[in-house]
Amino acid sequence: MYIIYFLIILILPIYAQIKVKNAYRKFSQVPATKGMTGAQVARMILDHHGLYDVRVVPTQGILSDHYNPATKTVALSEDNYYNTSIAGTAVAAHEVGHAIQHKEAYSFLTLRSKLVPVANISSNASWIFVMIGIFAASTNMLLLGIVLLAAGVLFQIVTLPVEFDASKRAMNEVVSLGIISNNEERSAKKVLSAAAMTYVAAAAVAVLELLRLVLIYTNMKSED
Repeated sequence: MYIIYFLIILILPIYAQIKVKNAYRKFSQVPATKGMTGAQVARMILDHHGLYDVRVVPTQGILSDHYNPATKTVALSEDNYYNTSIAGTAVAAHEVGHAIQHKEAYSFLTLRSKLVPVANISSNASWIFVMIGIFAASTNMLLLGIVLLAAGVLFQIVTLPVEFDASKRAMNEVVSLGIISNNEERSAKKVLSAAAMTYVAAAAVAVLELLRLVLIYTNMKSED
């Protein structure tokens, strides 16, 4: 059972990463018929929603695209910022989806933002207490590690509706504004669906790890 478990938590994230990279690689080579760069797509959607104070900037790295609510910045990887691919269009629209969520105070985005500092601390500290608890046979230390880890798991779970909603908003925008043609919708959705798989895989692995530790804790308590 442990072998199967470790295979699952190892293969699932790898599969998700391969899926998103393949989809991105494929559709980054397919130019969008409207010929708009990712930067132009982002700017058009932002302006449509009156988000004139949100900047669109290039950033280094592959698939390093993100929205920073603190600086109100949509950062697009250079390939997506300058090129006119379907992948770049979909990714740019997705990141702007987060900016729209921010403007509308989307509940799950607000919750995730509040969880960020907690998740950063707990993710770094949780395994220290978990390892001490297991090797020292201390249920109290293990329980503390589990509680800290649970905060990180909650962050992963809350991230799911945030990402799915941003993708839904992205598709609505690129279709309603005529940024992509009808025959390009399916391709754009494939890019966004593949990207969403990475978050699903991360959340699934986090939940499985938490459940495993809870089971270890339960067994340790029963032996006391």
